Order: sequence, then structure tokens, then C-alpha cells
Amino acid sequence: MNILVIAPHPDDEVLGCGGVMARHVAAGDKVHVLVVTTGHADHFSAEEVGIVKNECRQAHALLGVAKTIHLDFPAPLLDTLPGCRLASAVREVIRQIRPTMIYFPFEDDLHSDHRAVFLATMVASRPLDDSAVAVLLNYETRSETDWAPPKNGSVFIPQKYVDIEAHLDIKLEAMQCYRSQLKEYPHPRSLHGLKALAEFRGSTVRMKAAEAFSVIRELAF
Repeated sequence: MNILVIAPHPDDEVLGCGGVMARHVAAGDKVHVLVVTTGHADHFSAEEVGIVKNECRQAHALLGVAKTIHLDFPAPLLDTLPGCRLASAVREVIRQIRPTMIYFPFEDDLHSDHRAVFLATMVASRPLDDSAVAVLLNYETRSETDWAPPKNGSVFIPQKYVDIEAHLDIKLEAMQCYRSQLKEYPHPRSLHGLKALAEFRGSTVRMKAAEAFSVIRELAF
């Protein structure tokens, strides 16, 4: 299968589904990653942007990603762009990759870039024409999904659990590649925090480690 993982920022893909990415690669699937943004000059220096892109290359090489695509929209400013422009760019990548499955961020994440990417992906992956997309899954991003306001309808509710016991170590190694983004425990975006979430999600379904997803759409033929 062709798999597409859509990340608002470099590292979201590892945080949300690094274990599943490694599992897909081990099964012979081709995993592609779309990184939507790059740091805007008002918020990040050219050196910082270069460091993160290099970290991204290292992480993806470790995970066995077949192709990484950068759209280079400005972060954290996606809410200043026309939604149709973002959706069209995502749609073009989907048209090129023709993925069977897409992993993308949760609708109500705290970061507005995540919410913009969610909506753009929903528009871009509509089941029209000859779309190959059969499965749409939302991943949870530590310090974005878990910090969202606890209001009705905005809480991440897992519906699909994937066993990543055999791939948890490589997920943590890939996150270590993002040295500039990694935090110290008890920050949720720490190695300990990632491992704790995987063990918690796994323990709820009698697995030692799992990644959990919200099912947006799943077509059965």
C-alpha cells in the first residue's frame, strides 16, 4: 500500500504515528510524509529552520520513509492563508501519491496549524473522481491533542489501536533525531512521555504498546 502521513510541522509525524510508520515499512508498504509548514522568518531564524529540516531527514531515514514532501507554508501562520490554497496543495500531493491510507492530525488540537491541516485534508481527500483514499485516521500529538480545551466534542476518542510493541524503540530513536524539539520529562513531548502514552494506549486493549487513532472514514469493498 501507499501510505501518506500529513504533518503540520516536522516531528508531528513521529509523535503521532512513528510506530505505525515503522510497522508499515516493515510490512512492505511505502510510507510518504507531507510536511506542510516551515518556520516563518518572524518566528524562526534560518539556522533554526535548517536544523529542523536536517533532523527531519535523519528521522525519516531511520524510519524508512520512501519520500518526504515539504510544502513550506509559514508556521505558525496557516490560519492567515486561504483554506482553498492549502487544500489545493494537499490535494495535489494526494493526487501524486495516490495513498490508500492517510494519517493526519486531530480536528481540535490546540495549535491552529493542526486544525487548518485537518480541514484541508478533509477537503482534499473527498471521495470524488478516482480517489484512491480508503482510510482516514486522526493521530494524537503530545502537547497539542492533550492540551486542547476539554469541551464537549473536542476530546480525542480512540477507535483504532495498532500494536507497536516491536516498533516502539525505533519511534523513540526517530524522536531523538529531533533534538531541537525534544523536551525533558515531565513535559509530554519527552521520550518518557511518548513511551508512557504508548504503554497506556496499549494497556487499555491488552497490548504492551500501541498508537491510537480516531477513525474519520474507512471504506470496505
